[in-house]
Amino acid sequence: MSINYWSLGLLLFQVPAVAILLSRLIKGPTRKLPIEPQPATLDLFGKVSVVVPTLNEAERIGPCLAGLTRQSYEVREIIVVDSRSQDGTAEMVKAAGEQDPRFRVITDDPLPAGWVGRPWALHTGFYHTSDGSEWFLGMDADTQPSPGLVAGLVATAEAEGYDLVSLSPQFILKYPGELWLQPALLLTLVYRFGPTGTGADTAERVMANGQCFLCRRSVLKQLDGYSSARSSFCDDVTLARNIAAKGFKVGFWDGAKVLKVRMYEGAAETWREWGRSLDLKDASSSGQIWGDLWLLLAIQGLPLPILLGYLFLSPPLALAPSLPLSLLGLNLFLLAIRFALNFAIAPSYDRSQASAGWMFWLSPLADPLAVVRIFLSAIQRPTQWRGRKYD
Repeated sequence: MSINYWSLGLLLFQVPAVAILLSRLIKGPTRKLPIEPQPATLDLFGKVSVVVPTLNEAERIGPCLAGLTRQSYEVREIIVVDSRSQDGTAEMVKAAGEQDPRFRVITDDPLPAGWVGRPWALHTGFYHTSDGSEWFLGMDADTQPSPGLVAGLVATAEAEGYDLVSLSPQFILKYPGELWLQPALLLTLVYRFGPTGTGADTAERVMANGQCFLCRRSVLKQLDGYSSARSSFCDDVTLARNIAAKGFKVGFWDGAKVLKVRMYEGAAETWREWGRSLDLKDASSSGQIWGDLWLLLAIQGLPLPILLGYLFLSPPLALAPSLPLSLLGLNLFLLAIRFALNFAIAPSYDRSQASAGWMFWLSPLADPLAVVRIFLSAIQRPTQWRGRKYD
């Protein structure tokens, strides 16, 4: 009887989560198509101010600077807000400015109490942008923008009446460990918020990515820049949800064709750095956090352990009663969905430099570990971020 009770309990735990998952994934075929690069047109002239926050980014910022200088006349200025880097970051930007006068470097003031470094730098940059620009574009130093990114993004946002749009990038992966772990972590977002480009039902479920974050200056001015996200370690999502709550139109779109990013070096850094912000607790209520943790455990964390339990611990299937068989079928279904999603997210990865690209296809085996990472992040607050220490 015990196996029946366990099976019934797990079915009751998982089935509602599966229903929620299917209601989200079914939107995938109707999602917004990826943003395409576009040439600039005269009506876009000088509309965009780009702001890049930096702190010791000399090893990564080169492709970002090169990509930004290839943007056309829709970009009025490129402001790099440097937080007193010690590795020559500011000097690299100044050198870029000798070739492209749109570049300039400013140093932000010492971090005020209650602020996290990244939103403070972006806030500072926003208040140094030209009043003549209509759009603010926050870009991270580890991004690699393609020519036509800014023109395509602004033209599409204006044509469709959006006030804020951020893009998901194409991730550059190189090493076996990150090829195995990173997609599993990415899928925690898909399971919670649905495929990119499908929209959110409420402001509380809005997703955003600060690596490429386009917002009308007039909207940011109403919210006093990044003030409402000052203490957030996921300032992009926090600010986007605050903007959506004010009634503005917010979008999160697929930018794999116009934006690449090399975020972290290897699985250990991916686990440590990216994993600690993916819980999004600074942008969510406690009810949202625990609801999402239940969902991830039910549909991403449990299927593989349950199937392994059947393989090594359960009686022969021919002798198993109907409830355990139903549980087995449900988790085989979830695992099949997960492997299918690997094909769906494959365009979001650049594996051309990978030494063992086939590890990407084994990423479903890292799902339980990814869920553990989200749990750990949800119960801990970062004490260090990008070289800064916080109380």
